[in-house]
Amino acid sequence: MCKTFGELNKMKEYGPSSPPPPAMAPALLLVPAALASFFLAFATGVEFVCFTSLKPLLGASTNLGPDIRQDWLTALQNPDILAVLAQDLGLVLLFVGQHSLMAAEPVKTWMAQHFGVLQRSLYVACTALALQVMMRYWEPVPEGPVLWEAQSEPWVTWVPLLCFVLHIIAWLLIFSILLVFDYPELMGLKQVYYHVLGLGEPLALKSPRALRLFEHLRHPVCVELLTVLWAVPRLGLDRILLAVLFTLYLGLAHGLDQQDLRYLRAQLQKKLQLLAAPHDGDAE
Repeated sequence: MCKTFGELNKMKEYGPSSPPPPAMAPALLLVPAALASFFLAFATGVEFVCFTSLKPLLGASTNLGPDIRQDWLTALQNPDILAVLAQDLGLVLLFVGQHSLMAAEPVKTWMAQHFGVLQRSLYVACTALALQVMMRYWEPVPEGPVLWEAQSEPWVTWVPLLCFVLHIIAWLLIFSILLVFDYPELMGLKQVYYHVLGLGEPLALKSPRALRLFEHLRHPVCVELLTVLWAVPRLGLDRILLAVLFTLYLGLAHGLDQQDLRYLRAQLQKKLQLLAAPHDGDAE
């Protein structure tokens, strides 16, 4: 049979023994799923900012007075308060369990075998859903004791303002770090994009030092997130529980060593040199 001109061009481009490029239609079906996961994660991130920053900062003046609150011994013996703390503890453990279990290598391998290039998007979507459950069912303990609280002037004015500035700086740093660490790849979009274009796995194009860093640095925003959790005008029982549990979790998950720090320092120096280099228009 005679071959068409287009078929001859394909044979010339790929060779007689090369496999043809993958069909685009099935690959394009992956894009809506990846986009849905991305938008779910983005919306959850916005809600998480409100949950961890806006609510404790803007709601600090609406708390009960010190004469209505219970002391530590009474509160920790109150079954109603203990039930609320147990519920909050279960919500945090649900998120931590999902986040850690799905990040384990056997689970990641199984997900890659069954979901392919959507493995990262599925992980991100499940993490967003776990955070949604935690935020939706979280119960504060307004009648419980507080570790600290700004109650009198000038602290009632300056402490919330200082916390607000710290939160702004911390979130700006978090967003900057996520951009530096390739936000589309963290969200699973880049994997699908590369798959649709037939470019392979994005991680395969990274240097060995970058891969080593990604293996060790599961949470690149530890210090900033801890600042958000602890720097609040009023630290009550439920907030103490949230801050302590996330501090322990982030501390256990943070595993940088000297080689990783040298790599980060080298990358930072390269970016600073690139920014400091004169542009063509400046040289003229």
